[in-house]
Amino acid sequence: MIAAIVTAFYIAGILAAIDAIMTARTPQGAVAWSVSLVTFPFVAVPAYLVLGRSKFEGMVTAYEQSKDELDQVYTEFYQNMQPWAVATGDGPSVYKSIQQLTRLDLTHSNKAELLINGDATFDSILDGVAKAQDYVLFQFYMFHDDNLGRQVQQALIERAEAGVRVYMLYDEIGSGGLPESYLDKLRAAGVHVSSFKPTQGSGNRFQLNFRNHRKMVVVDGKSGWVGGLNVGDEYMGRDPKFSPWRDTAVKLEGPVVIQLQATVLADWYWATRQIPELNWQPEAADGDYVKAMIVPFAPSQRHETASLFFVTALNSAQERIWLSAPYFVPDEAVMKALELAALRGVDVRIITTGTPDSWAVYLAAFSYIDNLRDMGIRIYSYEPGFLHEKVMLIDDDYSTVGTPNFDNRSFRLNFEVTSLIVDKAFNKEMEAMFEADFAHAVPINADDLEKKPFWWRLAVNLSRLAAPVL
Repeated sequence: MIAAIVTAFYIAGILAAIDAIMTARTPQGAVAWSVSLVTFPFVAVPAYLVLGRSKFEGMVTAYEQSKDELDQVYTEFYQNMQPWAVATGDGPSVYKSIQQLTRLDLTHSNKAELLINGDATFDSILDGVAKAQDYVLFQFYMFHDDNLGRQVQQALIERAEAGVRVYMLYDEIGSGGLPESYLDKLRAAGVHVSSFKPTQGSGNRFQLNFRNHRKMVVVDGKSGWVGGLNVGDEYMGRDPKFSPWRDTAVKLEGPVVIQLQATVLADWYWATRQIPELNWQPEAADGDYVKAMIVPFAPSQRHETASLFFVTALNSAQERIWLSAPYFVPDEAVMKALELAALRGVDVRIITTGTPDSWAVYLAAFSYIDNLRDMGIRIYSYEPGFLHEKVMLIDDDYSTVGTPNFDNRSFRLNFEVTSLIVDKAFNKEMEAMFEADFAHAVPINADDLEKKPFWWRLAVNLSRLAAPVL
């Protein structure tokens, strides 16, 4: 019996090693997996089942199940968006590349309101939900059953009981501690509730590594919100360990909201195989002409859209790259783009958190910071509390506010989304926000890292080895 089990593991290891050689993203990954699978199959085979893939399977099959109906929805979506599309020459230099990656256009006649920290964000979201007349799409990576969680719960219940259709989507990993009673109360009031269900389909059965990290709200197809905050008291600065919590979101109005809605619909359909009836008629925002677009990233896409997006953005900068990265664990292409930007004289500033919530990710970041020494790149540690925002400002041309972190998980394993906003006034607000953050941060001197004790430097390098799956 034992011999049969051992033989089975070694056979499984060989088969998995062949799969790794054929599908691994990099030669280094293929070598690491194949050697470990053949040498240590008892440990490596289970690990490979959970962590081995970088592509999420099943989206095409799921689409085919309702192809006619989905084709009708997306045909209407693309046709309705055409009058609001900005010509390629009227957008930033990255526009054509992003357009090719996403099949989406930069749109005009939008409004964008910068929301700094939890109070401003959830005051705006809950006010928008309270005004919903037809439907609410409410999707977050993380829900907690705490003060904010129950406030959100009550707001969704109130709208559902008023006859508004309410759809709530959450991620199983992010919301792992959410009690079933919280969800039951929502369902009893008529709220449509679902988890993202990443393990649907035979090819995803053990793939717990893929997570839907998006945070999106859409009301009636007219207003939308996207940003770094989840539904939990810590995001309101109520956790003494991480307070004050520093985060950012944006409220959007105008045609760009329909793009955000299409992103939510795709996630809802995957989770439920349902296609709710939604408003696909874009409307201009009152009194504004902000150019904006939604850029979704997903491990189901053929190309590594998130990594390509950031590399393209960084390479486009001529004067300034200011970015906030709570988890600064970039890949090699992004590192090279940052180095090249610094070499051509771009003002590169990166602000990261000085209060870690994950020691492995926090320590890994110092390895990358060390590699950027002598490049003229300024890196800051935010001191008052935990910095969690995911924002970027490129020159005076455009800004991004969204959900992706600056790490391998967001680049390749998570479902993410960001807004790209082209507007001088909005960029000025972003500039002022960054300046305020820099004023509450201290520079990180890479030379000081060499003075750290050996155990600390060893922990940094060991953490970097785990960076691809952190």
